[in-house]
Amino acid sequence: MDVVLQHRGRRVDAADLRFIRELIAAHPGLSRRALSVKLCEAWNWVQPNGRPRDMVCRSLMLELHRQGHLELPPVRRVPPNPLARRRRPASVEVDTAPITTTLRELPPIEFHQVRRTEREALLNGLIEQHHYLGYVQPVGEHLKFLVYAGERPVACFTWSSAPRHLGPRDRFIGWSKRARRRNIRGVAYNSRFLILPWVRVPHLASHLLGRMTRMLPAEWERVYGHRVVFAETFVYPRRFKGTCYRAANWQWLGRTTGRGNNDQTHRRNRPLKDVLGLPLTKRFRDLLASED
Repeated sequence: MDVVLQHRGRRVDAADLRFIRELIAAHPGLSRRALSVKLCEAWNWVQPNGRPRDMVCRSLMLELHRQGHLELPPVRRVPPNPLARRRRPASVEVDTAPITTTLRELPPIEFHQVRRTEREALLNGLIEQHHYLGYVQPVGEHLKFLVYAGERPVACFTWSSAPRHLGPRDRFIGWSKRARRRNIRGVAYNSRFLILPWVRVPHLASHLLGRMTRMLPAEWERVYGHRVVFAETFVYPRRFKGTCYRAANWQWLGRTTGRGNNDQTHRRNRPLKDVLGLPLTKRFRDLLASED
């Protein structure tokens, strides 16, 4: 089988290329987007939640077009880039009276998944105002949690898709490149964790991390149709020791190279970070390293 193109784990051979050309010829009035949806339907190319992978399919078709393997219809419109025009989260007002107590005496704790709810703006604003890195929109699959003690928010979590290449994690899991491409969706990245600055409760951070990671696989499955089996995060060692993560049984996996995902120079261009990870099931290696 002659592979014409390999794109995001999908191989396109001569027969596939012929099928795409015939699809375009059979629907001369369709846009590029509509053609990508048609191709997803024909190939049954869907996400774990059942939705077509039309964005990935569209980029695959565009790459074939650029390489001269097929001719796509002209671009009809250039959609606006929401990331380039995204506004910073608005300031929010909450009760900032100090919460100074013990974990035992704290009001009942509740976790609320707030993505695409009316409380999402509250989480975004709190992180923007009180996290030293500010708010950054998570990428790919992602969930957001507000943690309440009684009626007052005390903490925020954001989780997103994990970076595809991360040396310390990849060596710890021991998966092949093929397995990583296939199973990277089973890893969740804790991009933000914030205890609000007026909350002073010993051991609260590690307690929340423990509860959060126990519920995370089921929450991920509820939204995306598959479970995550491994969690990871970065810690800046010049600023933090990662004490609360270690107290919640996270393991130190190694340190980044400081070059980032899209490194072209092989030179350090950003701060070194510690990589911490937590298996969410005893079978995490079997599940992540599987190539079946």
